[in-house]
Amino acid sequence: MFDALSQETRLKAFRLLVRAGPDGLAAGAISEKLGTPHNTMSFHLNHLSNAGIVASRKDGRSVIYSANFDATRDLVAFMVRDCCSVEFASIREDKKSGCSVIELAASL
Repeated sequence: MFDALSQETRLKAFRLLVRAGPDGLAAGAISEKLGTPHNTMSFHLNHLSNAGIVASRKDGRSVIYSANFDATRDLVAFMVRDCCSVEFASIREDKKSGCSVIELAASL
């Protein structure tokens, strides 16, 4: 996942898909919004898909891509739980909202 997101075009595409939400965007729309040629965008979207951070589905003649929010949540949780010191960041489950909450230290 880190490898896939380390490339600028792929990171921009992923950010765009996160903002688009679960409905996602057509590959052509992503290409247009990022000003990237279709064949180049297809290569990058395939790389993101192979990494498991985006999913794709056919809709007529279009391929719709969407962020894999479960994989993204798991990656962020891994980073907080396994890579951060508790004194700097922690993650907890909010029972009322059903959401995970990341808490960062006020100062380092």
